Amino acid sequence: MLDVRTYLHAFRLAHFSSYSHVRQVRRLQLGKGVSMAPNVSFRNAERISIGAGSHLGEHSVIWAGNSTGRVVIGEKCLFAPNVTVTASNYGIVQGDVAIMDQPKDERDVVIGDGAWLGANVVVLAGVTIGEGAVVAAGAVVTKDLPAQCIAGGVPAKVIGTRPLPASEESAESDAADAAGTSGASALAEAADAAADADAHAAEAAA
Repeated sequence: MLDVRTYLHAFRLAHFSSYSHVRQVRRLQLGKGVSMAPNVSFRNAERISIGAGSHLGEHSVIWAGNSTGRVVIGEKCLFAPNVTVTASNYGIVQGDVAIMDQPKDERDVVIGDGAWLGANVVVLAGVTIGEGAVVAAGAVVTKDLPAQCIAGGVPAKVIGTRPLPASEESAESDAADAAGTSGASALAEAADAAADADAHAAEAAA
């Protein structure tokens, strides 16, 4: 016979799932084709929007503020497992008021179209992540990140830029080569002209 505590634990899990996912999902602003793991956790989902085609991985946590802080996720964004995004932070002023009792700092979080957030990334209130940015696993994003960048670390910093398609890289390389050849030719012509001028000057002096 099963211990009654087993049933109680199952009930608690079902209640939490309903509280943090099922009831919250109904309040989300969802674009077409959004997919998410069944254990993604939301808070204040009426202030969360997710663009078409985006995917949220297992155990991700998306928390909007209790009053004003919004979370805006663009189209075709990819969240790996355990990504946390919050639009609200507690105050941390020293004194007699405990952190949990201090006023919250709520600021919008915006994640641009096509961004990819790796496993265990944390995005804090007030951050904007540009279109197509890649954030490495385990990064903590405390400040804005530009479009098409690659960022990582704690706190997250830009460590590179996403590569261009091969065709565009080839075109840029050809343009650079052409510019280099043109510049070299111009320098050679200038050197020849200077040499001719020196020769004429020598003849005149003789």
